Amino acid sequence: MSVNDFEDEPQPPGNDECCGGGSCCPCVWDYYYEQRRLWKEQQASRQTKTLDD
Repeated sequence: MSVNDFEDEPQPPGNDECCGGGSCCPCVWDYYYEQRRLWKEQQASRQTKTLDD
């Protein structure tokens, strides 16, 4: 994973991107939550790195 992989905060899926059936694996929401989790980790790491400098 490069530093630029998650520069911008992930956006939630659009209303037309989820079927609402609950049977998709992974669901677009699962993918969104995982990307957001990684983005938050990246932001925390950047903040810690900035504070250490």
